[in-house]
Amino acid sequence: MSSAPGDARATLSAIVIAMNNEHTIQRCIESLRWADQIVVVDSGSTDRTPEICRELGAKVHVTSDWPGHGPQKNRALDLATGDWVVSIDSDEWVTPELREEIVRTLKAVGAHRGYAIPRRSTFCGREMRHSGWWPDYVLRLFRRDSGRFTDDHTHERLVVDGAVARLRAPIMHEAIADLDQMLGKMNAYSTASARMKLAQGKRGSVIAAVAHGLWAFFRTYVLRLGFLDGREGFLLAVANAEGSYYRYVKLMMLDRKA
Repeated sequence: MSSAPGDARATLSAIVIAMNNEHTIQRCIESLRWADQIVVVDSGSTDRTPEICRELGAKVHVTSDWPGHGPQKNRALDLATGDWVVSIDSDEWVTPELREEIVRTLKAVGAHRGYAIPRRSTFCGREMRHSGWWPDYVLRLFRRDSGRFTDDHTHERLVVDGAVARLRAPIMHEAIADLDQMLGKMNAYSTASARMKLAQGKRGSVIAAVAHGLWAFFRTYVLRLGFLDGREGFLLAVANAEGSYYRYVKLMMLDRKA
C-alpha cells in the first residue's frame, strides 16, 4: 500500500541488476529479504544467478540485451512498486545495522527524498580504509517517485529531485576478489569509458594516457593515503593508473578509427 513520507507503513523495494553473479548473488539477496519486494533484472546469465534469486523470493526479469548500467537500473526501477527504493549491486550486501537504520529512517523520514550510504569495500580480501574507498558515500535509498538513474553506460549516477541526507551504517562491497577479476574489470570499464568519452567529443593521445595514469597513481597512493592500506593499497593504485592509461589509449584508437 502506498504511503506518505513518514508513514510507518511505507513500503520498500530493493532493486538489483545482475549477470553471471552466482558466487555473490545469494549473499546479496539474502541481505534484502526483509524488504517488501526484491526486483532483479538479469541480462542473460548463463549460470544459476536467476534461479538462485527466484529461490530466495526475488522477482526476476531477464533481458536479452545489455544497454549499460544506467538504463538497466532504470528498467529495474520501473518494475519496483514500493514507496521507497534501495538499489544494491550484486556484489554488495546490507548489514543488519544498515537494515535497522533504514527501517527507522523510513518511519521517521520527513522532507528528505533520498539518502546516501557509506560503502565499505574489500580489495583482494582486504578491507580498504583509505585509497579513496572509505567513506565512499553512494546515493542508494530514495523515494521511487523522486529518483532516476542517468543513462550513462558506466559510472551512472542516481539523480534525486529533493533533499538528500546521509545514513551511518555501511553497505558492504566485495569490489575485487582477485587479480583476474581486477584485470577483467579494468579492461571492460576502460573500454566502456573510452566509448563514452568519444561520444562526448573528447580525444585521447599517448601523452594524455601517460599523464592521467601517473595522476591516478599519485592521487590514490599519496593524496588519498593508499600507502596506509599496505600492499593492497599499492596494487589498487597501480590498477587505477593502468585503467586510466588504457582508457585514454583506447580513446585515441577509437578516435583514429572514427
